[in-house]
Amino acid sequence: MKSQLTATPAPPRPEHILSAGMYVTIWIALMILTVVTAGVSFIDLGPFNTVVALVIASIKALLVVLFFMHVKYASDRLIKTICVAVLFWLMLLLGLSLMDYGTRHFS
Repeated sequence: MKSQLTATPAPPRPEHILSAGMYVTIWIALMILTVVTAGVSFIDLGPFNTVVALVIASIKALLVVLFFMHVKYASDRLIKTICVAVLFWLMLLLGLSLMDYGTRHFS
């Protein structure tokens, strides 16, 4: 006789449906951050223009991932993993950009 493996289905997760007002609020925040990014580009911060732009872009990406992709309502472990990954990539991009900038020979 063959033994059959039966998998027990996982309990259903409650869906988190956000209101239209929440989506509009997040969209407005993204638009404000876009305007801030454009505004900061006209301010001379020296080598920190790129740093500020990448920080703002990371915040915008985090908003999109958390709310539009519904990761905010996933497990806490997944949220922490994504936040650590965002910070890691931000530091990697900043580090590599600053290393490139630091090794240039200006005349």
